[in-house]
Amino acid sequence: MALHLVAAGVLVDSEPEKALLHARVAREMAPRLASVREASGIVAYQAGEWAEAVRDLRAARRMSGDDSHVPVLADCERALGRPERAITLVTETDLSRLPKDVRAEAAIVHSGARRDLGEIDGALHVLESFGLDPDKSPGSGPRIWYAYADTLVDAGRTDDAKKWFAQVVEHDLDEETDAQERLEALT
Repeated sequence: MALHLVAAGVLVDSEPEKALLHARVAREMAPRLASVREASGIVAYQAGEWAEAVRDLRAARRMSGDDSHVPVLADCERALGRPERAITLVTETDLSRLPKDVRAEAAIVHSGARRDLGEIDGALHVLESFGLDPDKSPGSGPRIWYAYADTLVDAGRTDDAKKWFAQVVEHDLDEETDAQERLEALT
């Protein structure tokens, strides 16, 4: 079982479908181990198998009591066309005891679910409530700001969006986002 999990971990970024095959074998061998269900759920998520990811991550959460994958679960619900479930999952979970980067991801997914429902003002409010201050958002800042800028575009607030995309460009030193391209497209 352990070798299958290792194989899944090695393959997940380059060949997620093959990684998922290994994760499934590990899950069949040890379905009651939270760590196996967690790994299987993450690999299923990476492979785009949303329903399978939900099943495994929910099982892992039940077994371990760990809420750290709530943003991934909520994102799966969005992918399955269930933004209301994503919102419920995020809002009914006590995120305060989780690391700030996990809370940031939860805010991004929550905001996206609001956007899915056409609630643009609500989506902006979620991100504003999380906090947009550059001094208080090291690490998670660029992702939050990117989501905020993207939502501002949807709200028709292009000038504001440009400012936030510029903020992302300034802090996204590894160029993990396409903020530069988005900024150029708006100018």
